[in-house]
Amino acid sequence: MKRVTKIHQGLLVVALLLGTLSAQAQNAFTLEEAVQYALRKNINIKTTELDAISAEARIGEIRAAGLPQVSAQLGFNDNLIIQRVFLPATFVDPNASPDAPPIAAQFGVKYAGNAGATLNQLIFNGSYLVGLKAASTYRELAQKNVVQSKVMVAEAVTKAYYSVQVAEERAKVLDLNISRLDTLMRDTRATYESGFVEKIDVDRLEVQLNNLKTERQKVNNLIELSYTLLKYQMGMPLTEPVTLTDRIEDVNLATLQAEVGGSVDYEKRIEYSILNTQGELARLDIKNIRAGYLPTASGFLSYGHNNGRNNFGDLFSTQWFNNSVLGLNIQIPIFDGLTKHYKLKQAEITLDKVNQGRDLLSQSIDLQVQQGFITLRNSLETLETQRRNVTLAEEVVRVSKIKYQEGVGSNIEVINAESSFKEAQTNYFAALYDVLISKVDLTKARGELLIDGTN
Repeated sequence: MKRVTKIHQGLLVVALLLGTLSAQAQNAFTLEEAVQYALRKNINIKTTELDAISAEARIGEIRAAGLPQVSAQLGFNDNLIIQRVFLPATFVDPNASPDAPPIAAQFGVKYAGNAGATLNQLIFNGSYLVGLKAASTYRELAQKNVVQSKVMVAEAVTKAYYSVQVAEERAKVLDLNISRLDTLMRDTRATYESGFVEKIDVDRLEVQLNNLKTERQKVNNLIELSYTLLKYQMGMPLTEPVTLTDRIEDVNLATLQAEVGGSVDYEKRIEYSILNTQGELARLDIKNIRAGYLPTASGFLSYGHNNGRNNFGDLFSTQWFNNSVLGLNIQIPIFDGLTKHYKLKQAEITLDKVNQGRDLLSQSIDLQVQQGFITLRNSLETLETQRRNVTLAEEVVRVSKIKYQEGVGSNIEVINAESSFKEAQTNYFAALYDVLISKVDLTKARGELLIDGTN
């Protein structure tokens, strides 16, 4: 019986393990997959997409104003006290004296009812025609806002992905350093127990090892925070596990060197494109105001029935009489106190501000791209320098250990070499992170941060 229970427990453990591995496999992302996931799940993108849907509804509302407008009405009046009209006495009796007092006569019945329908149709309105032209531009602006949101999310996810990768690589290197220093400390302790070195040599190595373990814990916390930030930017629940499948060593640094240069195409920047669309909307706003000087025309057709009786029952048992009206309304603006004149001035100033904003953005893009070129070039040079420093520091560690083991070097020399090696490795990964971030910033500055993948 106990054996069966152990088998069941073993199967349960295997099932849980397989379930964990399956969950991790489902949440394994390359950089491009992480960006694509974020484009589907990020709340900021969903918000701008809702704005785009709202824009479509607004466009439909504008178009609906030019369609036939049909309404129906029903009415019932109970004239509790019928108003009296004062008429000259001669209106009732032609022979009455001109000085006779007026007669208070009732015009109307106690109960009245009506039912009808009215059709209104816009025939001509200049503002409506301009609104139809602006509808497609308004849609375009809403869609570009979605694209801008996606670019921002792609940038954030890419930087967070790189942050996790660099932190994990630092952790791997620290683990190797801890393992190597632990081996050295055990060897030194054995040598101390044999009486060939002093206790202080062991203590120095132990302090160095403890410092490495403390730094490793800090990096571990950094990794956890980096994963949390990545999941947040992706729109993923923070409790779900995630695995990164891209390797940081696959980054092609030679390709990055080739990116330092080239021309700038402003149209690739979504911000520049948005300003162009806003400028078009400003021009259409000017046309809309000018269209206010044109006449507007609309037609209407109404048809209905009405009846009136002093007895409520007679209101529905007697004949209702029909009525119908066909009409045309034309409104011709003559003078509005210069309201449209001043509105036009404001709209023209708005257009000028958009144009100036576009010129300022062009200069800003030029500056961002040049800064991106310089920053990436300097980061690449720093990375190469730090790479050489790591190689040199590693060689110094190797030589100092040999000297120490052969009795011609000191324990302090080994510790200093190990410390310099660790510092060189830390500087290398900091430089590598700077290169990756500079790459993202330059790609975004040039308008080449793809939202259907990564560049």
